[in-house]
Amino acid sequence: MSQSGDIETGGASKASALVVGQVLTAQRTIVAEDIAAFAALVGDEGRHHVSADGPVMAHGLLTASLATQVGGRLDYIARRMTWEFLKPVWEGETITARVTVQALERKRSGMEIELGIVIVNQDGHEVLRGDSTGVVRDSASAQP
Repeated sequence: MSQSGDIETGGASKASALVVGQVLTAQRTIVAEDIAAFAALVGDEGRHHVSADGPVMAHGLLTASLATQVGGRLDYIARRMTWEFLKPVWEGETITARVTVQALERKRSGMEIELGIVIVNQDGHEVLRGDSTGVVRDSASAQP
């Protein structure tokens, strides 16, 4: 695994390069434009997300979506996700998702994966905790 958290496979399946205990990361600074675009996309324009007076709070699901960046690098198809929102994330904060491989099991269609997820802010405080189960399909079974 490189420093950016990419999976190095040498041409093999991305799931075959994973090991239990492996930690993959993604990082992003949340800016006002991210929050405004998310608010417009999902229709959640509560005043704490669009305030013109002071800092704006990021949507919880915008924060959680950082973990999906790791999933995208794996070609991971989530079947279940659970989240516990611990602290708000404000515009200008930098958050880091730490996604830990908790279990791997070979199935007929690919590799079933259990992930533990912790997202922290720039001060190292947990802002979100969660988990997910899903699959990385084998190349032959990737088509619908």
